[in-house]
Amino acid sequence: MQGGNVYRRTVAEGRLEYRQPHMPGGGTHAARRELREQREEGTVGELRFVHLGFGENAVEYLEAWQEQRRVHAARFAEEIPDTCLLLEHPPVYTAGRRTAEDERPLDGTPVVDVDRGGKITWHGPGQLVGYPILKLPRPVDVVAHVRRLEEALIRACADFGLETTRVEGRSGVWVLGDPVEQRAELGGLALDFDPRLSDEEYDPRLAGPEYAPSNAGQRREDRKLAAIGIRVAKGVTMHGFSLNCNPDNTWFDRIVPCGIRDAGVASLSGELGRDVPVSEVLPVVEKHLREILETAEPLPRAV
Repeated sequence: MQGGNVYRRTVAEGRLEYRQPHMPGGGTHAARRELREQREEGTVGELRFVHLGFGENAVEYLEAWQEQRRVHAARFAEEIPDTCLLLEHPPVYTAGRRTAEDERPLDGTPVVDVDRGGKITWHGPGQLVGYPILKLPRPVDVVAHVRRLEEALIRACADFGLETTRVEGRSGVWVLGDPVEQRAELGGLALDFDPRLSDEEYDPRLAGPEYAPSNAGQRREDRKLAAIGIRVAKGVTMHGFSLNCNPDNTWFDRIVPCGIRDAGVASLSGELGRDVPVSEVLPVVEKHLREILETAEPLPRAV
């Protein structure tokens, strides 16, 4: 990157480093000034993507969280442009601030409590995770930011021939199910009586595999393909999205995913009937994130 920061991943420390370009009288202040001047001239609007690790090089959640903090601090200080970290995680459950105790694993499996919005979810192999770290005008319109991420992922899914959508009152990207009257006895699962219709505290983990979140596709119910959880600090976003490409979705059966008891989870592979690895999805998601985030004109939230 000319006139900006140079990125490199340090293998030993497992993190991203930022090296200021050499400038006369250089240093951080000069780099910030140059970045601001380029932004004013319209030459710095490009979103930078950083691949932290995939497959065998998947990044532990706590390591990635610390990396987010470093990038967040650098973005706030105007030392780097808007940056999106892309990666896979080893299996891990993470819980947002609104997670209830009865939504966590019943067997006491460890959960990482994080400072994002939303509830509990799972990250792991076969899932593309993105952490867009963007500076937005204050007061930040978080909902608008979420909608932009949803739109990029909806467009990416469309490129694979899968129609997805939003669901009112529920963030993320969804595959809609069939009308209730058309769902009986599909995929070998007959649901003559659905306890979720009358029991607000219904727990699918206690009701057998036919009610498991990972079987929502067989039941032809609404199912979440991509989850989104955001935090904004000092006008800069953190955390982001996870898109299920070809994961083992039974990991979700140990929790109440996103605190939603009457829907399930999906994957691109499950919906399309073929293996769709993260490596195939990565460039498509990058393309649409770039289209949406680079051309958007974020506005402050109306107060």
